[in-house]
Amino acid sequence: MRKLIEARPSTRRMRLTRRVGAASFVVLVAACASSACAASGGSADFSKPLPASVPPGTSLKISATDMKVALTSSGQIDKLPFTVPDWPNVSAGPDVIQAFKGGAVELASNAGIPSIQAHAQGLDTRIVAVLWRSTPNYGLATAPGSGIHSLQDLRGKKIAFSPGQAQGGVVLRTLQQAGLTTSDVTLVQLNSPQFLTALQGKQVDVAPLAEPSLTKYLAQYRSEGAGTVQSDAVDALSILWAPTSVLADDGKLAAVTEFVKFWARAKVWEWENQDRWIADYYVKNQGVSEADGRRIMATTERPYFPDNWDRSIDWEQQTIDLITSSGAFGKSFDAHQLFDRRFEKIAADAVAPQYRTKAQG
Repeated sequence: MRKLIEARPSTRRMRLTRRVGAASFVVLVAACASSACAASGGSADFSKPLPASVPPGTSLKISATDMKVALTSSGQIDKLPFTVPDWPNVSAGPDVIQAFKGGAVELASNAGIPSIQAHAQGLDTRIVAVLWRSTPNYGLATAPGSGIHSLQDLRGKKIAFSPGQAQGGVVLRTLQQAGLTTSDVTLVQLNSPQFLTALQGKQVDVAPLAEPSLTKYLAQYRSEGAGTVQSDAVDALSILWAPTSVLADDGKLAAVTEFVKFWARAKVWEWENQDRWIADYYVKNQGVSEADGRRIMATTERPYFPDNWDRSIDWEQQTIDLITSSGAFGKSFDAHQLFDRRFEKIAADAVAPQYRTKAQG
């Protein structure tokens, strides 16, 4: 199996992006490196019932890219029964892991793969909420002049690959779908924030992009020959997760429990109030046109919060086995270790029945 290669910046823009991003992240983590800011120590007791109320004075640092907008737009942000002193703009899984370690983030929204990487690094975390998807939410964007028009064209190409993020799983599942192995391509190891500049500089031929990044990229580079390749690879899980040291603190455990409810209801609000959501998030916050926002929402499925996590754990196990067998990191382990099943019904119970069952058709 071909060894993953470290990507080297090939353009001044790439160097600047990485330098500024790294500096900002170092400041964020360094600011919270003291024992007063770091997550509480101790071991969580997963047989202990979840708290019924949040103690006064409780705070929680949350990384959830769309939640501050959704809760503000829906009028719910001031109803949180705890303080959110910071909403760190940390979204890439590897960066979230480092923020967890430094105490800069205590609860985060990600896909399922970052928790696998955290386990491989010896950081004990738990998934506390699950939103299930059954349709692809990443597009395989191609660099201008790459000549890629189908999955079979991926053979021999350079593909952006982040093994600790959802995009890494999408790449591996896409190769499976195409009947290819990692030896048939060159995997260029990057973090997802670097994918755009890597495509722009033709450091890679293809990279998985989520919305609205995909729309922004194609709007700028389609005229130069950039495009997308159709892949049915699905990243099924969107999760909330936290270090077990946070869950060992009764006050923060109570705050996490309450936030899971707000998170689920906010996802439903986004679905049920699409005009407002498009205007406030896609147009004002993300800078895409209203038309593009509507197109993105048209490809978004109704939120589904399972009240039984068996299938989600099975999916995470498949992902663990896929990632570890690729040689990306670590050894296979039991996916049950990543879930705190005390939270299994919290999100589902917070929403109407139609959001606890999969949409039909």
